[in-house]
Amino acid sequence: MREPSLNIESRFPGGIPPGTRLARETGIFAGRLAQLLGGALPSENPLSRQRELLEQIFRTTAGERPLADWEGSTLDRMEDPPHPLDRLAIALRLAPVEVDLLVLAGVPEQHEGLCAVLRSLHPRSEPWMSVGLAAQLLCRSNAERLLLREVLETGAMVRAGVLRLTGDAPFFERSLVPAESLWAALHEHDVWPTGILPREAPATVSGLEGWLATPNARLAIRTLQTGEPRTVLVAADSEDVALPRAAALTAAASVPSANLAAAGPWTPELVRLACLHSLARGVTPVLRLSSPEGSSTVEVPSFDGFPGPVVIAGREGATAIRGLRPAQTLYVDRPSPTARAQAWGELLPELASVSHVLATRYSLEPATVREVAQDVRSAAQLEGSAPGLAHVAASVRTRTGLSLTPSVKLIQPTAQWENLVLSPDRLSQLREAVDRLGHQQKVLDEWRLLAGRPGARGVRVLFAGPPGTGKTLSAEVLASALGVDLLLVDISRLVSKWIGETEKNLSAVFDAAEHTQAVLLFDEADGLFGRRSEVSDAHDRYANLETAYLLSRLERFEGLAILSTNLRNNIDPAFIRRLEFVVDFDEPTHEERLALWRCHLPSQVPLATEVDLAELAALYPISGGLIRNAAVAAAFLAAAQATPITRHHLVRAVWREYAKSGRAFPGIPAGVAEP
Repeated sequence: MREPSLNIESRFPGGIPPGTRLARETGIFAGRLAQLLGGALPSENPLSRQRELLEQIFRTTAGERPLADWEGSTLDRMEDPPHPLDRLAIALRLAPVEVDLLVLAGVPEQHEGLCAVLRSLHPRSEPWMSVGLAAQLLCRSNAERLLLREVLETGAMVRAGVLRLTGDAPFFERSLVPAESLWAALHEHDVWPTGILPREAPATVSGLEGWLATPNARLAIRTLQTGEPRTVLVAADSEDVALPRAAALTAAASVPSANLAAAGPWTPELVRLACLHSLARGVTPVLRLSSPEGSSTVEVPSFDGFPGPVVIAGREGATAIRGLRPAQTLYVDRPSPTARAQAWGELLPELASVSHVLATRYSLEPATVREVAQDVRSAAQLEGSAPGLAHVAASVRTRTGLSLTPSVKLIQPTAQWENLVLSPDRLSQLREAVDRLGHQQKVLDEWRLLAGRPGARGVRVLFAGPPGTGKTLSAEVLASALGVDLLLVDISRLVSKWIGETEKNLSAVFDAAEHTQAVLLFDEADGLFGRRSEVSDAHDRYANLETAYLLSRLERFEGLAILSTNLRNNIDPAFIRRLEFVVDFDEPTHEERLALWRCHLPSQVPLATEVDLAELAALYPISGGLIRNAAVAAAFLAAAQATPITRHHLVRAVWREYAKSGRAFPGIPAGVAEP
């Protein structure tokens, strides 16, 4: 084996930094080891060169002061403010000999030359400090050796996992190894053990003042400030909501924290390492406790013996706390519209004038609002424009990470009010539905109407009418007016023959809509919202249970839900009673058909001079959907013949629409050839 170089300057320019605590303490033990070797080895022993290396390391770290000036324990040289080593010793109430053992275990982590020395002195040629060599350095009598053994077998340091004894060998031939990555943490490097994943959770307090002022939150804040050994469980609908709330809690307490997740389950070893590293860093550990959907209750890890508070971010109803350690649960409530408006106003001041609109449209956590605000500013800067509602909508769509089932189709709406051809009464009802969402802050918060009623912020609308009369288009216009997406629910794929599956699918649909505040459209809703049947068998009973579940979930939904049906009488009266609006879509009148033809054949479309849209509107009483289809079909016929659109093209296209729907064709206008 190649001997280590004696030229420390060549290995580390400038030498080991003399002001660092760990370098100094390991240097002192290097000097003591050199002294021990000097009294035990003849001058010609091969280890004499390594003794010279140890002496040089000591001189580099200790300066001109002799070894005799460095008597006593490492703990006797505590610094102010405390070094991470001191913080760990104080928190765990380590004895001076335990702190010295930790430094000895870390000696090989400090310098590769020290590894070579220890390897040559170890009974099994390992690059670690052996228990026997540590005993020779620290013990002066058999009584001290017995005490050393007791400390290494039952002491606080070993129980806390600060130090491990490795190797299947007699006690004094075993190795002293510090906990994983702990030596790097004592160097104040941001390194965590394998399996522990630091999580960025911005401490966002804006909009959470009300929640933080609740009695339970104040108790948790006092726990964090006093350092009482207590477990605080922050429980929310998901861990991703609970973690930023936990970060806000520690920020409100003015307590530094480390937000941590585990690559797998939080095993006792990982928990112990997370706590050790947090103590060395002087932070409160905040652990994200994952509990997959459908799994049994996850037990909160035991923190018995940990000297300070621990915060757990978990899912409500999926975590259990056991043991004698004091604990409390702090539930996460959805921020009120006023609190959400405050968060939008403070975190995105560029759009403060519409903060109440944003609060109504997007039921987001303040931490997500902060992320959206960053996206909005970045997008606006790239475009060279001012931040706007469209930027917010795009960011929310990205940030919420919408996960859709096969029964749901996401539509990013583009239709506007001018695309609708409806009677003034119908248009008025649709605008009222939008206004009901837009003015909730005044009616529900300031005037306190429907106070405490579940689902009071939701709007439920029934669209009833024949196919092609504009129901789906109207839903898209409403979503566009609100600046949110439209979720089109395919009833045929949502309903399952398996017991409980339909409810599960419905829950996923409502969760997705609530997550993004998207507009929900149940097209051909008769299949789910139809009249309940008489119970004659188990199938009828479960079908009615599904309807009851849907009724309950719809009533609690705090967004815009639209039910679309071709036959209003098919909808269960129990649903009708809970709807804020019922909009009937009738077949268009002559004036409306003319407006529809003009809408679908705009000015840029080449029309032959003979084309009379008023004539088409008068002759063919068809719905807007069929008018759209006929206009597009006529355009393709004309394009194929390289001519403008003629009366013949339009009549032929209308004739096909009648044929597809199985209706009798009214006839052909004078002067037009047979289709």
